[in-house]
Amino acid sequence: MEINWTDFEKIDIRSGTILSAIKFEKAIKPALKLEIDFGQLGIKWSSAQITYHYSPTELVGKQVIAVVNFPKKQIANFFSECLVLGVYDENQQVILLQPDKFVPNGSKIG
Repeated sequence: MEINWTDFEKIDIRSGTILSAIKFEKAIKPALKLEIDFGQLGIKWSSAQITYHYSPTELVGKQVIAVVNFPKKQIANFFSECLVLGVYDENQQVILLQPDKFVPNGSKIG
């Protein structure tokens, strides 16, 4: 299915830095709760099923790319406010998308 440029412009994709990562005990599938600083957009939380490749301690300070304009999604007792983006590996486990150089938090992807 093709989309046009106007459709793509509706998706707000930004850079952010992970401030904290904790195990999401109430999630059905193994997941982490991520607290992410998006600069002028503020701090947002995300639930991410990334426990195969990442531990909570190694994620703190890491820059990520996320969609920030989805509506909040309730997962158990938690509201996920953004969707952290990644690529599925050969085992269908997520590898995070990251800038290869430092960029300011909240930088728009386009």
